[in-house]
Amino acid sequence: MSKITTELLLERAVPRSTRLRKIETLNLSKLQLKTGDLDPRLFSRLRHLQKLDLSDNLLDKFPNSLTLPDLRVLNCNNNQLEDVTALKQFPLLEELTYENNVYLTLNDDYKVMFLLENLRLLNGKDITKLANHVRHVNSRKLTSKVTAHWEKFFRDQLPEKYTAEQVKSIRKKFLKSVQTNVVYGPSSLSEFTRWRVKMIAEEFLSYSLGLELNSDTETEEKADENEEESMESPREAAEDVAQVVALSLCIYDPLVTVTPSKRKRNHSKSGAGNKRTKSQANTEEEAEVNPRNAEPLHFLQCHSKGNSREDFKTQLWSCVFEPVLDSGARKDPIVSSSRTVATCGGESVCLIDCETGTVLKKYKVATEEFFSIAWTTLTMVISDSRKKAHNILAAAGRRGIVKLIHVAADFCYGEIKAHKKPIATVCFSPTQETHLFTASYDKRIALWDIGIPDCDYNFKASQLLVLEAASIPLRIALVPTCPEQYLLAGCEGGCFAWNIKLDKGEKSRPFEAIFQFPDDESMTTSHRVDGLAFLNDDVVVSKSSKPGCIYLWSWSRSFDAKGKGCQRTVSAVILAELEWSTTDMSYLTLSTCPAKGYVFCGDEKGSVWMYNLSSYTTAWGSPKGKRSERRISPAQILQWPELRMNGEQPPEILVNNVVSDPALTYLVVLTSVNITAIWKKS
Repeated sequence: MSKITTELLLERAVPRSTRLRKIETLNLSKLQLKTGDLDPRLFSRLRHLQKLDLSDNLLDKFPNSLTLPDLRVLNCNNNQLEDVTALKQFPLLEELTYENNVYLTLNDDYKVMFLLENLRLLNGKDITKLANHVRHVNSRKLTSKVTAHWEKFFRDQLPEKYTAEQVKSIRKKFLKSVQTNVVYGPSSLSEFTRWRVKMIAEEFLSYSLGLELNSDTETEEKADENEEESMESPREAAEDVAQVVALSLCIYDPLVTVTPSKRKRNHSKSGAGNKRTKSQANTEEEAEVNPRNAEPLHFLQCHSKGNSREDFKTQLWSCVFEPVLDSGARKDPIVSSSRTVATCGGESVCLIDCETGTVLKKYKVATEEFFSIAWTTLTMVISDSRKKAHNILAAAGRRGIVKLIHVAADFCYGEIKAHKKPIATVCFSPTQETHLFTASYDKRIALWDIGIPDCDYNFKASQLLVLEAASIPLRIALVPTCPEQYLLAGCEGGCFAWNIKLDKGEKSRPFEAIFQFPDDESMTTSHRVDGLAFLNDDVVVSKSSKPGCIYLWSWSRSFDAKGKGCQRTVSAVILAELEWSTTDMSYLTLSTCPAKGYVFCGDEKGSVWMYNLSSYTTAWGSPKGKRSERRISPAQILQWPELRMNGEQPPEILVNNVVSDPALTYLVVLTSVNITAIWKKS
């Protein structure tokens, strides 16, 4: 049992306190504490702690996620610390002492000076000037040497067209070579120099050359050791708004150009892949392009790494409108969301007011790349045992960890280590507010009960179910008529369905059905499904990476054909096909607006294809409803405006995702160049 309890923390507070969140000074010295005694969940409740004394204990390192966002003074004298890099999680730290830790050296002093930008006193000495030299002059010299080493010895080794294996090989050789051969400063600082050189070299490969390996297991394993979280308040987020507004107002003015990194997807082949059929050419002529009733409102650059104005490489992946807390309004989908939208991409999650373009809040984890977000509303117990509904945002991505954020309180109150591989997408059950589905690159979809936090944010999460997939799940959707019984998933290898009813005995389940779709003259199950959503209670919209392929099909008529028994291959009952781009680029996902009968999908040119299907749904609802013989053309195509960067339009703008609010007032477009575009129906 841990030596640290809530009662102990309250007792050791200076002065003593009755609530953890009120503690500003805490003395935990001389308690024989070991690293395992520092429970991150307990410490996360010390939100306003500014001074912490951990001297005269037995600590050999710091846990990664103590979540002390306001910590300014830390005393770690007389411990057994072996590493200081985990101190990066305390970015506001101003005073630090760790004397008489025999394993720490001068190299560790330089590491903390680099990692902690606000540090003024180290072991009682003013290090302001030296720290500035370490962060700026030293870094500039090393960056110059690293770049020169690449140019001299490695640039010509990289072919113009390279494979993932070639990238992995040259990356490994370069990192080894540069750490061995780049020398700077006295030999007593050689460990620090190698540490910084590796860091600079990795940044150089990732951001300057686009050579970032997603499968680099060493980087993923070390992510836990370097996590930094922060939640920006409206005032702090104002710094981001400054650059957001600048971008909004400079649609035709020059901005600094940074060439976007190439994203790993299936690019269209030259020749047939890039040709447009006569039908598709006519479609774009017939569709209403940039109609007057939808106008671009804001162009926001709020997910930049390090708040850099020059970041046009961060990919934006997911956006969801915040639900309205009025339970009575929930019955009407038209008023079931606000004008506030959550977006994610790179290291951050943002909350944006669509009308004003203001970044209301921003949550960052320095080692994360967020892929998906989802809202739920929990009824939580507040003071005096009263209950109140609060919106909770779940965010997940490359690290396989789900972050749970109480948005109104500006507080990430917990995390769930859901998978050992990246999480592609998450969604909450519409009927069970605490049930969260996570779909991962480990080829599993897990169902979690995230619990309801108490007034001190204690909560207990549990895994209820694991769905085994034959390939990586990319998109998931619960069947509207039976969300507690069936789940659909679009995967790298097809479209699958599972029975998720919890009264069934087995906790781990294989898929119950795989759907096959038309492929030239035959039917096939083997295709990547990177877009999946329900248009109404029965009509499914799914997108394949096969060029120009978006199908609408009937869930009930398809699944009922399976009959009872074991898993089977069933043919999707196709209702219609939508006219879309001929690109075979993957992961340009689609969305629906059921209340208005609309489908949206972006393309590889920055355009948004909008389909008004409200006139078709009645006929499709008939048991004998026939398939539409012709492809359905878009009602409108919103083309990317002439947004210029440094006098030129970006060479490639991919629309990764596009989502509307239920009333179809705002349309939020997420791109591959770190720009969120907001359109408004006038």
